[in-house]
Amino acid sequence: MKSYKTVFAYGEDELSINKSRFIGYATPVESEAEAVSFIEKIKKKHWNATHNVPVYIVGEDMMLQRYSDDGEPSGTAGVPVLEMLKKEGITNVCIVMTRYFGGVKLGTGGLVRAYTQTAKVALDAAGVVEKSVYTVMDCEMDYHFHGKVRNHLMDWPEIIIGETVYTDKVIVTLYIPPEKLEAVTGELVEWTSDQVTIVVNEDVYLTTKDGKIFNG
Repeated sequence: MKSYKTVFAYGEDELSINKSRFIGYATPVESEAEAVSFIEKIKKKHWNATHNVPVYIVGEDMMLQRYSDDGEPSGTAGVPVLEMLKKEGITNVCIVMTRYFGGVKLGTGGLVRAYTQTAKVALDAAGVVEKSVYTVMDCEMDYHFHGKVRNHLMDWPEIIIGETVYTDKVIVTLYIPPEKLEAVTGELVEWTSDQVTIVVNEDVYLTTKDGKIFNG
């Protein structure tokens, strides 16, 4: 498992550039079939558009990359958007850029800028987030250690504090970057004088933005 960038949800936005209407659509996808289905949906919606330019990348390692210029001059539509996504490290995403020609030719450079801008506003509308890997740890301790532990955890901004359950003891769920697991475990033992029960669970993906769990 590794962290990667993607989009949070479906999003769309529109630009007017030299009388041409550009509409950008972006959505998260987990497979090529999902991407193809989304592309066909947009093409059906804009069956009378001059161009419907699709681009998608699938896989944590960006293994699957597809694009089309859909009738625009070669290298002016799908390619620059694909390269932008790769440069930004965004995957598991499908973008479709619809153009209604307004009568003014944009030229090669103008087309590259227009499609890139359209993709960017679609991404902004969809919300770029990170799928980050965290190890889930449950920590059970006596009540009088709880406040001390939480205070110390404030010095670890990369740790996300999850659910806290209060029974005869306090059970705190922590989400920890895997590379910090050993260090945090040692600190917890020290903070509680080795009076903490630690259960390390499987790694999970969390949707994060700026280091915090993102729920939209």
